[in-house]
Amino acid sequence: MRFVSKVFDVLINKGWCKGCGLCIAVCPKKVLELNDRAKCEAPRVAECIGCRQCDNICPDLAITVKEREPHASN
Repeated sequence: MRFVSKVFDVLINKGWCKGCGLCIAVCPKKVLELNDRAKCEAPRVAECIGCRQCDNICPDLAITVKEREPHASN
């Protein structure tokens, strides 16, 4: 049996992000950080475990965490 790790995308609407940092504070894997314009970004998205804590805490609904579809392999 082969196990496939789930992979997640962290989508951030920078137009909605106000840079409050709540998402950064709750991320258990430290995926998120503020960029030089005080907007959230996900430079370590490969570390995301899909807990969606950032998605749930964002007061501006600027973050969406989505599971990537697995690629079909032959």
